[in-house]
Amino acid sequence: MTAHDKPIDLAESAAGIESWVKIESPTKVPGAVNRMIDRVQEEFRDVPVTMQRIAGRDGFADNLIVRTEGEGQRILLLSHVDTVHPVGTLAGPLQLRRDGDKMYGPGVCDMKGGAYLAMDALRRVAHARSNKLPITFLFTPDEEVGSPTSRALIEAEAKHAKYALVTEAARDGGKIVTARKGVGRFVMAALGVPAHSGVAHDKGRSAIREMAHQILAIEGMTDYARGVTTTVGMMSGGTAANVIPEHARISIDLRVRDAASGREFAERILSLRSRDPEVKLEITGGMNRPPFEKSPGIAALFRHAQDCAREIGFALEDVPMTGGGSDGNFTAALDVPTLDGLGVDGAGAHTHWEHGLLSSIIPRTRLLQRMFETLT
Repeated sequence: MTAHDKPIDLAESAAGIESWVKIESPTKVPGAVNRMIDRVQEEFRDVPVTMQRIAGRDGFADNLIVRTEGEGQRILLLSHVDTVHPVGTLAGPLQLRRDGDKMYGPGVCDMKGGAYLAMDALRRVAHARSNKLPITFLFTPDEEVGSPTSRALIEAEAKHAKYALVTEAARDGGKIVTARKGVGRFVMAALGVPAHSGVAHDKGRSAIREMAHQILAIEGMTDYARGVTTTVGMMSGGTAANVIPEHARISIDLRVRDAASGREFAERILSLRSRDPEVKLEITGGMNRPPFEKSPGIAALFRHAQDCAREIGFALEDVPMTGGGSDGNFTAALDVPTLDGLGVDGAGAHTHWEHGLLSSIIPRTRLLQRMFETLT
């Protein structure tokens, strides 16, 4: 029995995931993310694959493409190695530890656990040459901020893909994702007229006051019945306590179920006008991730995954459309049948209690391996 077809060793896999988590890799620290890319390359050193490393740009780290041999349509496998947690989280509020079935650490759930499982499954089939379709595995550095430098690469690789598999964390006890909302991101800036708040209050035009009206208008667009949410997530402004504020700025998050709603609400946000004609508004942004809608092709791919899971010995379910976006939004929008949430099960992504479940490691690795071996 060779290393690639031996039973999956839970202790070995868990230690491997922890070794990745120890390499803290927040998106905006490209040197840290590139240390993770270095580690992934080392993991594939003795595997019969080709690797292409694409230099980062615009302040982001490198992308890495790993390919098995073969021609024609491929399975596109997507994992990101960046995290939201800043360097120092591991030594402070989210130390690497285990508590029963839970393995804690920054990025363990989102999504180094899933990326590691997929890497392990691919190494196994690459050594055995047991995959029916050639596989392209893309490791990206910037998913947590909307994939600004990797999106074009993902979409280019999707043109050659028959299926796309995304290793974001599982949902609600091991369920996978077959639909996601689309995501829009906008920035609104207000420019008022500064004045001394005591001596010349009537001469000023407050950017913050104007922005308060705009925030209420934006938040009021939320329509739960249509699955639309609008959120002002950050705000800043003003110069000093005794100055009528000249500047104010907010960030806006939009989530929608379908492309038509995306166009409608993006236009509503971009069309907002100042209530005070002496305060100027500038609004930029648009849809960042298209909706990931469950198509007949996705439904068929999900049934195939269910068959693989049943063969392994567990029941696989999906969740209703989830509000979070992922790189799967890009492939699904290009009509590539896409399954997401194929990573470890767990909870607490982006928090100081982020954890993955040790009990999910073996079945999720085997599920990915069986899909590589049976998708045709």
